[in-house]
Formats: sequence, structure tokens, C-alpha cells
Amino acid sequence: MQTAQPLSIPIPGHIDPVPVPRAPAARADGRVDLIGLSKDGLREALSAAGMEPKQAKLRAKQLWHWIYNRGATEFAAMTDIAKAQHPWLAERFVIGRPEVIEAQVSTDGTRKWLLRSPDGQDYEMVFIPDADRGTLCVSSQVGCTLNCRFCHTGTMRLVRNLTAGEIVGQVMLARDSLGEWPSQPEGRMLTNIVMMGMGEPLYNFDNVRDALKLVMDGDGLALSKRRITLSTSGVVPMMARCGEEIGVNLAVSLHAVTKEVRDEIVPLNRKYGIEELLQACADYPGANNARRITFEYVMLKDKNDSDADARELVRLIRKYKLPAKVNLIPFNPWPGAPYDTSTPERIRSFSNIVFEAGISAPVRTPRGRDIDAACGQLKTAAEKKSRAELDRLAEEKQVALG
Repeated sequence: MQTAQPLSIPIPGHIDPVPVPRAPAARADGRVDLIGLSKDGLREALSAAGMEPKQAKLRAKQLWHWIYNRGATEFAAMTDIAKAQHPWLAERFVIGRPEVIEAQVSTDGTRKWLLRSPDGQDYEMVFIPDADRGTLCVSSQVGCTLNCRFCHTGTMRLVRNLTAGEIVGQVMLARDSLGEWPSQPEGRMLTNIVMMGMGEPLYNFDNVRDALKLVMDGDGLALSKRRITLSTSGVVPMMARCGEEIGVNLAVSLHAVTKEVRDEIVPLNRKYGIEELLQACADYPGANNARRITFEYVMLKDKNDSDADARELVRLIRKYKLPAKVNLIPFNPWPGAPYDTSTPERIRSFSNIVFEAGISAPVRTPRGRDIDAACGQLKTAAEKKSRAELDRLAEEKQVALG
């Protein structure tokens, strides 16, 4: 009698549908893309193509260095691999990058790329430059599953998970654009990564973990785990695994302090409530005053922005003894959105109450609004719809959620 294997994620309900895992579409030319493969994965790919095992181990080490440390996209550039072997590699493998469909630059310097996968799926990434850092906002899924009512991305249909290669490929494409090869720890424009683009990272856990391990490898892209933040809407069963297996900073899309309001704007709350979520935050491996948990809190006029809401937020953080900071995010409007942005005065009052309790609560300056690159605005051009269509889809989703 066979023992049932544990599921990697819980069986989803109607609140939080997740895609069924499926094999990536094969390239039309039959070649294998090496982006996203670990050192062992590279060795296995070479062996499967017929290379002798001892040579495959050596070549995998060389390929790793050229791909992830030096950013090479052509085998001909790999000077320590015999020229006679370049055609053999090029015939069987490719070192890919996401296809760029559109690249936009905001008046504030924010950059947004619309990318397309080999099977024709579109997704986006955003680079936000600041005086002391440069942050890349990376997507984990094509579309999104969670239907958060304030989020434009949440109006998209979920198509599929991005592969580890498609996730790390976003980082490598940004490095290409910024001219930051070979990898070096100092003087880089791209200093931070946030898994806050399209999708819920914890519903694509294995691929996100594998991609971030490539990013954090000191011999590869070499970005410290302290420079990487993963944002979740509250997939409680996966949070401990995130801390144990990835070990990056945690951000939680909280956005409300009562069950009634959070049930409305973050429907996942109906499955994993605030108290359960905050306990998971308290238990998150590695969280301390030096590595605080970030609570993202979008400010919605007359919905979650009262002084009473601010005081309740303070009470909850103190109750669970959380090493926390709160990012207050002015709502970024989009056509068909059911909410308005809180006034600057209201946001300032909310922030002051939290600050006076000894909890950091900065107000995030909206970036890239003019190119729809701000928080909650990511949505591929292929999915743009009329106001009437957006209203109809929103109504259908609310009916489905009950």
C-alpha cells in the first residue's frame, strides 16, 4: 500500500484558485533554455544531450560562471570552452532572455518592461531607481489568483505560474539593460529585489525559491538575501517554508485591521484570517528588529484610513510582539477602480499615530504612475479593457466570491 505524498501547497478553495502545474512549452527550435537551471541542472542537461559525465561536470561549472556571473548570452563568448564545442552547445541549447514587447520610462525614471514568454504569455517587471538604491519589482505569475479589489493586476485572469527561468530571467534582463555584468557586490544600480509584481509568490513557491537561490548564489548573481523581499497576501501555510527554505525578508499585504474590511478588499482573508496571519508573522523564521516584517497598507478613502484603524493596527502589532514597520501606500487609481485615494491629511494623521507608538510608518511616494507602473497597477497591455468590461468582470468576481 502506497503512502500518500504530502501536498506542497494546500488544496485551494474558490477564494484562492491556483494553477495546476504543467510542463513549460517546448521551444519551436527544440533547443533547451539553460536560464533557470542550477549547477546540477546544467550538468544533467549536458549529460542528457550525450556529453560524457566527467566532462559534463566541468562544462556545467564553466557555463554557470558565464551565464550567471558574466551575463553571457552566446556560447561563442565563453573563452575557456574549446571553440570546437561551441557549435555543439549552440545546436542543443540557448541562453535566453524574456522577449521585450514594450519598454517604457516614466518621468521620474521608473522603467517598465512588458515581456512575452515563448508560449505567448505576457507579464511585466518594473525598475525603480532611487538615490541610494535601485529596486527591481519581479513578477511570479502570469495574471493573479487573489482578486484583491483595490489592485488592477487582480482583475486579470490567472494563466499560469512563471518558471524559475522566467523569474530569474527578469533579473538578468534588467542587468543587461543597466550594463551591470559581470556580477559585483559594489557600485550596482540594481541593489534590491522585491517579489511584488504580478501574482502571489507563495502560490508558485518552488519556482520562486529556485529562482531566488540563483539570484543569491555568491558565485552567480550574488545579491544578498537581506536585499530581497517577498510579498504575500497571506498564504499562511507557506510562510514558514518561505522563511526556512528561502530566508528572504517578508512583506505582508495587510491593508485592513478588521475582518469585515479585509474580507472585502483581500478575499484571501476569508480563508486565512488576520489573527492566523499575524501569528504566522510572529513565527516567521529570522524575523527580528534588524530584519523587520513589512506590512503593506494601501490607503483607501473612508474604508481603512481612520484614526481608529491606525490605533487598531498598533494594538495588533503590539499584541503579537511583531518586529514590524508599516509602508503606507496612497492608492494608485485605475479605470473602474471601486475606491478613492485617501487625502494627504488623512494619511499624515494615520502615519503620525503609528509613528508615535514607536513603529516606523513612512508614506511611500508613488512612482511610475504615468506609465501604470505604480503599486497595484501592473497589468499587461493585452489585458486592457473598457470601463464597462472592467465593471462587468468585477461584478462577476464578487458574485463568485459570495
